[in-house]
Amino acid sequence: MFDRRWIRLPILALLLVAAGSAAESQGTVSGKVSLEVNGDPVHGATVLLVQLGRKTTTDDQGRYEFRGVPAGRYTVLAHMHPLSDQRQTVAVAPNETGSADFRLTLAAVREEITVTASGREESTFDAFQTVSSTHGLDLAPRAAASLGEALEHEPGIAKRSFGPGTSRPVVRGFDGDRVLILQDGMPTGTLSAQSGDHGEPFDASNLDSVEVVRGPATLLYGTNAIGGVVNAITDHHLMHEHAHPGTRGFLNGSGGSANALGGANGGFDVGIGKWTLTGRGGGLRTGDYSTPIGTVPNSHTRIEHSSGGVARHGQRGFFYVGYGISRGRYGIPEIQALDGEGPIDEDWRLHNVRFSGGMKTPAAGLDLVTLNLNYSDWRHKEIVEEQPKTRFFNKVFSYRGVVQQRRKGILSGSFGFSGVRRSYDVKGEEALTPAVDQTSFGAFAVEELNLERVRFQLGGRVETNRYSPAGLRERRFTGFSGSAGSSVRLWNGGALVGSYTNSYRAPALEELYNLGPHPGNLAYEVGDPDLFRERSDGVDLSLRHAAQRVRAEANFFHYRSRDYVYMARMNVIQDGFVVAHYQQGDARYQGAEARLDVSLRNDLWLNLGVDSVRAELRNPVLPLPRIPPVRGRIGFDARYKGLSVRPELVLAGAQERLYTNETRTAGYGVMNLLATYTIVQPHVLHSISANLFNAGDNLYRNHVSLIKQWAPEIGRGIRFSYSVRFF
Repeated sequence: MFDRRWIRLPILALLLVAAGSAAESQGTVSGKVSLEVNGDPVHGATVLLVQLGRKTTTDDQGRYEFRGVPAGRYTVLAHMHPLSDQRQTVAVAPNETGSADFRLTLAAVREEITVTASGREESTFDAFQTVSSTHGLDLAPRAAASLGEALEHEPGIAKRSFGPGTSRPVVRGFDGDRVLILQDGMPTGTLSAQSGDHGEPFDASNLDSVEVVRGPATLLYGTNAIGGVVNAITDHHLMHEHAHPGTRGFLNGSGGSANALGGANGGFDVGIGKWTLTGRGGGLRTGDYSTPIGTVPNSHTRIEHSSGGVARHGQRGFFYVGYGISRGRYGIPEIQALDGEGPIDEDWRLHNVRFSGGMKTPAAGLDLVTLNLNYSDWRHKEIVEEQPKTRFFNKVFSYRGVVQQRRKGILSGSFGFSGVRRSYDVKGEEALTPAVDQTSFGAFAVEELNLERVRFQLGGRVETNRYSPAGLRERRFTGFSGSAGSSVRLWNGGALVGSYTNSYRAPALEELYNLGPHPGNLAYEVGDPDLFRERSDGVDLSLRHAAQRVRAEANFFHYRSRDYVYMARMNVIQDGFVVAHYQQGDARYQGAEARLDVSLRNDLWLNLGVDSVRAELRNPVLPLPRIPPVRGRIGFDARYKGLSVRPELVLAGAQERLYTNETRTAGYGVMNLLATYTIVQPHVLHSISANLFNAGDNLYRNHVSLIKQWAPEIGRGIRFSYSVRFF
């Protein structure tokens, strides 16, 4: 058995070394970012000091500056979507300035930046975990009303759904409570993890980006991130520790066929001195969608949202306070399994209040301290024939504090705490549980040793979770999660990254206490209040290459879970549904993802991708339900000046490995074509796109859908979108 002391003791030792570090002689890194085509300065470009995880943006003259940089050699990355990205190495001497200038151009393949994987800014290439980031300009042509719809074609991500409004990302086959959904780094407060007909509603066109961590992220984010994290980022720029003077913003519009799509949204930030005022809002609607065999009844969606906030950035500290409200309604497609129910709609509303703050260099040896507080109030009601049937209430207060240590020689790291207080209640016909109060608290530490060509990372987290149900006995779970990883530079632009994780997960509320017919999961569910905690051991390997004409990545993973909680379906029918008991056993997940982007010539790129996952119970050996089949993608990106034309063919194999009473899905091929014209100017970026999807009008079904046998995927259609961003 794994001895957790081998992770805990090194972490404590590294923390003691970091705490005793003294201030070093420091220098400055500065430079300019401009357009290659005409030399105009690029305002608002992102510049990242990779080893320190520090990020800034360029001013009106395209200039940037990092002060207080410890002496040493650093990688500086300049990035602006949809322009190219460039890296340079800079040597910083005490009390001197290292310079790096960049000239960017439109590019087919770009480097991505993430904050989700480690809690600090870094490129996805340098992250210890497998992580991807999808920019808002790429999300706008997809014009989706939920995260699952927006991300379903990303490597390693599938779409669980009970219709378009209910979709939720499935990461490497993990679903529900094992994948944590965040907004701006904090839990969303929705109920999408509990039921197949509960969605994760987001207007994808309103997002700055979406970051996905594939694989265990329990170290930073807690027990229900054992399979991964999806972070929808809206106000990313406001959480930086520097001011943004001037006005910036965006406008998006979209419309399309096959589902009567229409939507528009926009936002602005006005910076005056140390203060920034922000606001955004908009909406999206779709009608019932059409398939090659007809329209799927009651599959409409609608979402409306607005938010605002104020931020202040000083020399030593910064804060942001914001409020948002979202509301919407989506239909549950009429299917045979719910005959007699009548058309069902989900009407939902979410209030959200957010505070983010930080202090720079608060003490010797510390670089930054941040605190995030978030309160969300989610309510939704299930409506049958315009009458409320069941009402759900979920109030969540979450908090997170992180201390970033100042780099001392080869050592850097962070430590912190996070927690949740949740009040959940449900009233009506589907009141499967009593009212439950849930609390959790965790403390973590992550340390990194940077030896230039080789980096090592160690981390650990202790967390406790408590459930207090009305009228039932309280349950408490405490566990430790740890990880160890290394990143080795094999050649110029190439790296091998490997990690081992030992993760803990407390059973979810519904697994402990559900009892009764649950149409959203098509089962009569029987929870078990005596469930144990889950434990998982995992190994991830990633081989990466990033060069001017070739980008490649191959990821392999293998996870073994003990006391894995699953829904065991019985050969018994009650209240019209199959009886399903929550039970525990050993399980295994293993698979791979790979992508290759290669320049065939200056204006033509080949894009290839594949992902596969195999998941099963070990005793008895039985495939787990709704595991996506192997998928592949082949595409091209042909470019002429600002025009990009991207045909692609998406292929999926048949899923023959089936759980009890699960329906087989056939393989399929779908052809898509996306054309985008981009105009880049120093202060304005325009993007016009036309997206032809399922060009062959092929009939195909999503194996991860709970209603795949009744509702196939959308047929042929075209979607138009226009985005303008000013900065």
